[in-house]
Amino acid sequence: MQTCILVSTAAMRFTIDFGATSLVGLRQRNIDPNSIDAVLLTHLHGDHCAGIPFLLLDAVLGSRRERPLTIAGPRSTQRHLNDLQESLFPGSSGMKPAFALNFRELVHDACTTFDSLEVRAIAARHTPQAEPSALKVTSAGKTIAYTGDGEYTDALSEFVHGVDLLIAESYSYDKPIPGHLNYEDIDRLQAKRIVLTHMNAGMLARADTLAQVCAYDGLEIEI
Repeated sequence: MQTCILVSTAAMRFTIDFGATSLVGLRQRNIDPNSIDAVLLTHLHGDHCAGIPFLLLDAVLGSRRERPLTIAGPRSTQRHLNDLQESLFPGSSGMKPAFALNFRELVHDACTTFDSLEVRAIAARHTPQAEPSALKVTSAGKTIAYTGDGEYTDALSEFVHGVDLLIAESYSYDKPIPGHLNYEDIDRLQAKRIVLTHMNAGMLARADTLAQVCAYDGLEIEI
């Protein structure tokens, strides 16, 4: 399945990214998509955001959502998702949801607050047109950081230092790939716990030999 990190706290439930397969993955695990209060997006590539049109159409036509939903991401998020939905389902962008749908911009080097969340974003070194960010989310005294897609930078290392849980892409094992972290970069990122994700075939082949936990569909972590 594509990127969809579901976080549940005592106060709310949100996801970090919502790739094209996310609604399928939630349904397979009997997770009600209407229980999600917010979606936070690191960038506008389809494996990180293309599930949102399916989420919204299901909310309007299938599960009859009533509770508000917040979608927060880069500056162009609302326009990009509207265009994507219309491309996938021509004529659907004119449908008006019965629930409150709110879009928020996650500004780099700033803190965005809503509900019980504090969300910080910094620029990531990835495809510029996708408006990439790394995110750090604090709720109920715990902090989760996600690198999104992007190369190592000293700013990223400082940004994630000491968080309770770091979810870090590790696209390749020993070959630098432009726009992505590789496994050698992980030693330069310090957190209380690290989970690796977004791995290519070479990384997946080594998953059982690595010191860090490697993500898999349905992995559950308590912090």
